[in-house]
Amino acid sequence: MTSVHHGFRPENLVRNKPIGKTQRDPLPRLLEQLLKRAGAPTTIERAVSRPWASALFEGRRHVIALRLSGAKVATRRCDFVEGIESAEWQLLGHFVADITIDEVREGEDEIWLELSALTIEDW
Repeated sequence: MTSVHHGFRPENLVRNKPIGKTQRDPLPRLLEQLLKRAGAPTTIERAVSRPWASALFEGRRHVIALRLSGAKVATRRCDFVEGIESAEWQLLGHFVADITIDEVREGEDEIWLELSALTIEDW
């Protein structure tokens, strides 16, 4: 058995560093704008964000559950859903490439909406 000493010491090793520019998650700003669009009272029941990448782009995939309640909830739901795919979102360093309503559940005085969104880093 042979051994080889390469002369590597801890100070000679390259430290791990983030690759590329680091962008903040646009989810909090997106949630703020979704709440404004939905009107009060609206509750964020769940919001999850994870990294996403394709061959050309980097971004984040978001899944969001909102609960709309209160007066005129059916009208507010229609106003929220209508034109959401073409709405303009103001996200620093990102843009919304895709946003969809995946599920709508209606209760007596409340409506649950589940949305999916894809945000892409804007270089």
